[in-house]
Amino acid sequence: MTQRIVVGAALIDGGRLLAARRSAPAELAGRWELPGGKVEAGESPEAALVRELREELGVTAEPGERVAGQWPLRPPFVLHVWTARLLPGSAAPLPLEDHDDLRWLTPAQIWDVPWLDQDVPAVERALAHLGRATGDGRRATSGGTDDGTGPG
Repeated sequence: MTQRIVVGAALIDGGRLLAARRSAPAELAGRWELPGGKVEAGESPEAALVRELREELGVTAEPGERVAGQWPLRPPFVLHVWTARLLPGSAAPLPLEDHDDLRWLTPAQIWDVPWLDQDVPAVERALAHLGRATGDGRRATSGGTDDGTGPG
């Protein structure tokens, strides 16, 4: 059986990581994950990441570096994670597909939410990238976004 890649985004802004709470399917509802989705035939993982973030969150983002490792999901899927950042002028993230809440988490808050089991090791690896990500500083305060929506 050929492995199929699911991309996850360690979307980083102002030293914080975006977490998305699942609303569907029922067995995953209420748990948190890195946003992302399946790579389509003929699509690069990086292009899939950009597409999935646009579809799921309504944002314009660019992929950064691949987070080392891969994590098994239900066969034949395997999770690969990339860092990503919002591009200047992007809308603030909204939970548009399969999610009902979003939170920007600082490193100290990462474990305040119940992550999906398969995302835990990916989040642990992504944490190492939080300190290195620079971003453009537009939303660098812990008070949330400058549009008043703030963290979930």
